[in-house]
Formats: sequence, structure tokens, C-alpha cells
Amino acid sequence: MKQAEADLRLELEARLRFEMMLVEISTGFINMPAGQLHQGIKDAQRRVCECLGLDRSTVWQISEREPGALLLTHMHQRPGSPPVLDYMQAKDFFPWSLQKILAGEVLAISKLSDFPPEAARDQESFRSYGTKSTVMVPLLVGGGEVFGAMSFAMMSEERVWSELLVKQLHLVAQMFANALAREKANKKLLEALTEIGQLKEQLEAENVYLREDIKMELNFDEIIGESDALRYVMYRMDQVAGTDATVLVLGETGTGKGVVAHAIHSRSLRKDRPLITVNCAALPANLIESELFGREKGAFTGSHALQMGRFEVADKGTIFLDEIGELPLELQSKLLRVLQEGEFERLGSPRTRKVDVRILASTSRNLSEEISKGRFRDDLYYRLNVFPITIPPLRHRKDDVPLLVDHFVKKFSRKMGREIRTIPREVMKSLQDYEWPGNIRELEHVIERAVITTRGLVLHLAETIWAGRATSRRADVFSINDVEREHILKVLEKTGWCIEGKHGAAALLDLNPSTLRSRMQKHGIARPRRNANTMNS
Repeated sequence: MKQAEADLRLELEARLRFEMMLVEISTGFINMPAGQLHQGIKDAQRRVCECLGLDRSTVWQISEREPGALLLTHMHQRPGSPPVLDYMQAKDFFPWSLQKILAGEVLAISKLSDFPPEAARDQESFRSYGTKSTVMVPLLVGGGEVFGAMSFAMMSEERVWSELLVKQLHLVAQMFANALAREKANKKLLEALTEIGQLKEQLEAENVYLREDIKMELNFDEIIGESDALRYVMYRMDQVAGTDATVLVLGETGTGKGVVAHAIHSRSLRKDRPLITVNCAALPANLIESELFGREKGAFTGSHALQMGRFEVADKGTIFLDEIGELPLELQSKLLRVLQEGEFERLGSPRTRKVDVRILASTSRNLSEEISKGRFRDDLYYRLNVFPITIPPLRHRKDDVPLLVDHFVKKFSRKMGREIRTIPREVMKSLQDYEWPGNIRELEHVIERAVITTRGLVLHLAETIWAGRATSRRADVFSINDVEREHILKVLEKTGWCIEGKHGAAALLDLNPSTLRSRMQKHGIARPRRNANTMNS
């Protein structure tokens, strides 16, 4: 009788210790920082094994990438126990046990001979790991989905698993499952918040760069022309647009290299992602690296905020490196690395970032000459020159001049509220005969000025266009700036140097008076002393 009472007292004390241990472990899990949970679970496994006299406790989680594979995430075992693989294909080693666990069943095997005949493979696997008795409990998330298993094992001797002990081990597994489920949920939440933050950051950066692109008005809205030279350019564009190949657009200044790049992107598989433009000639040398690759807060004096680089903003899209020949030599190696490996680091950050970006580049320089002079890397040139497209100068596609003139006249007429219906034949001939050293950009500016100064329905040029070669200007050929200066002087003299008013020079030139004064200052035009009293200031 006394022995029975003593045994009962010992059993009650053991149960009380176990329950107090569970309360302590559970409370610890709830208050434990996420970064300490892994070690906390291993410590809890040790306490459970010591309290219940177990040799080993393992936590396995089902691989998200490989169905049927179990990953060992947490383990405690007595020193000297046989090693356990940290990864296994459970469907190969424990097919019967895995099936039971996935069905949500608890397995209690006191001796290996308890396995049914259909579990012969499982029996052999347990024997190879030195296991003599085991209890396996499925780990369940809130909805009842199994995401892993917790096992308890004896290697030193066989053990009869009482109903009470199995229930206790089941409680332990539930507690561990809740802790792991909270960790998974917190991790997913953190990943989601991080992704949202990155997307917000990227969208804000995209908006900044796209607003900059909108401010940089294209020379013309679409590719205009029917000449054979232009048709070949469009044929080359069609060949490469649907690929991810790097394209190098070559041509003189003002030929429309940026328009070609935009057209290639708009026909590509990345057209739904942004085209980010970088004008390598316009950015200061000391800022171009942070513009391309970004910077961390405090990376250098004056960098008070984090900034995403344009490569990062262009991820999954296209980046257009305009005038790549102007890129400083010291940055060319970093650009080469992005082209080859898709990797870079922000200024002030050791973290390597990966991007998937299509490269379009343009230059008006002869890169072969730049290489021979040591100003451009030959390996970068070969990476860029995968698919070159050369845009012919306007003097080689004069058949396109009438179409371009008509386009620009309509464009600027709409913009300025004018109605110009006729382009005289002699005007068109002079435009076609001119060599256009500034190419389409120069033609656009000439037509804009003509529309500004035209009164009535017939287009009149604001200046005389001389036929000549862009490479060797003759003595009787003047620059556009010279022509503009001369025209302003003539109008000022005609109005008696009166700038403002209904009949003033600004009104005749269709300019704001302050704009006219700015142009006068630019061209060095000053009022003659004898006319000082007649000039309206």
C-alpha cells in the first residue's frame, strides 16, 4: 500500500514538473525575439528529453521546393548518439510513416517489430539510424495542414510508450508547432512588408526618372520617313526588338538615336516595364556612379537620403545609356560587370544586388578611335556591340525631308495655335538642298522658328538656308545663331529698338519681352547710344 502511494506521489510530482516545464517553455516562446527562436527550440528539446528520459528529439519540416523531402531544422540528442542526416527523401526512407504523418496521425512504436509488414522499408531505415523506439507527431498549422513532424526516440533501449506519455509528447509537439507557425507567419509578414517597401521605393524612383524623361521632349513623336536608308534601320529594329540582345545605336548628333531606342523598347517583351534613360554626357562625372548604381544614406558628403540607381529602377525593364562614349573610364569596368553578371553595389553598401535589365546604348563617337586613344575599354565595346544599328544622317536621306517638314509644321502649328496650310516649293527645295549638319534636331528648330515668325497660311522661313556641307562651312555660310542674331537686329532696327508694346520687336518676333532681352544678351546685342531715347525698356 505504501509503495503504491509512493509510486503515485512520484508520478504526480513528475507530471507537475512536466506541466510546469511546458508553461515555462510556452511563455518563453511567446516572449522570445524572432532571432532567438531557433536556439530557444533546441534548448526546449533538451529540457523535454531530460525531463522524460529520452535520447533524441528532432524537428523535421517539409521542403517547400521538393515534395517528399524533409529538412532537419532542430535537434537535441545525448552525446555519443549516432549521427542524423539533416536532409532526407522521406518518401524513399520512410514511405509508410510519411503517409501516416501527412494524414495527421500520431505514431508510437515501442519496438521495431511493431511495424506492419507494409512498413518494412521504414523498419529498415529506423534500424540503420540506431532507433529502437520512437514517437512521431505531425506538426499542424491552424487550418490542419501538416508542415512537418516532431519525433522522439530511444537508441539505448526499447521503451513502452504509455498513453499518458504519448499525450505529453503530443502537447510538446503542438507547442513547438505553434511557435514555428508564428515564426513562419512573422517571416512572411516581414517579407511582404519588405517587398512592399521595395516596390514603393522603386515606384517612387520610377516616377522621378519617368518625369525627367517626360521633360526631355523627344525630337519627333515617331519614326518618320520612307527612304531606303530609313527602311533598313526599321528592318534592323524589327529583327532585334523581340529579343533581349544588347543594341548599340550609332549615328551623328541629332539623327534620332533616342527615338530608335524608345521604338525598340516599345516593341519588346519588356514594353510593360519602364524604359529608363541615362544621358551619360549630361551627368557630372562625380555624380554619374550614384545615378547609375544608387547610394546609401551617408555614402558621401551631401547624400542625406538613400537613392536607388537607375539600373535598380530598370529591373525587369530596359535601360538606355545615351552617349555611352562619354562615360568616364573608371566607371566602364563597373558597367561591364553589370552587363556580364547583372550585379552591382550601391555606393556605401557592401551588399551585392542582382538586376535583370536589357541594355540599349547610343553614341555619336567613333568608339574604335576612342579605344585606340585609351578612352574606352575594348571589352566593354564588344559587350555593347552585340547588335549595332547605324542611323544615317539627314543629308543621306533627303527624300525624307518633306515628310519631316510636314510633320514639324503640323506639330508646332498645333502647339502655337497657328494654321499653316501651304509650304512653298522654293522653301521645300531650299530645305532639301541644305546639308543639315545638325540633322533632324536642327531641322526641327528651323521649322519651329519658321512657324513662330510666319503670319498667315503660307510658311516663311525665319532665316535663309544655304546649301553646304556640314564638314566644311564656306565663308558665305552662317550658323543658325548668326542668322538669329541678324534677324533680331533687323527687327529691332525696324521698330526703332522698341521692345514692348503692340508694335514692338517682341510682338513682331512673337516672343515674351523678357525672352527677347535674354536672346539679346545671349547674342551680345546692345542698344546703340544714338537710339537710347527711343528704346522702350
